[in-house]
Amino acid sequence: MQRLLSGAKLLCPFYISLCLDCGYRTDVLVEEKVILELKDVERLLPVQDGEMLTYLKMSGRRTGLISTSAGATPKEGLRRFVM
Repeated sequence: MQRLLSGAKLLCPFYISLCLDCGYRTDVLVEEKVILELKDVERLLPVQDGEMLTYLKMSGRRTGLISTSAGATPKEGLRRFVM
């Protein structure tokens, strides 16, 4: 059985051929394709959008989700990103 979820992944941006350790870490990586960020906030702010877009660009992945438990329904607490 293949592992579908993996925990925090370190994202390492490259400059020339050097890996820069900037401390970027995703919360969950689903099937090595989707970045899932879990937030414990009352509402999502534009800064979280920018964080997700940065993670997508640095990792080369195309799909990301930000999830928060603050919405009245699960759909309200979910934001999807596609590059």
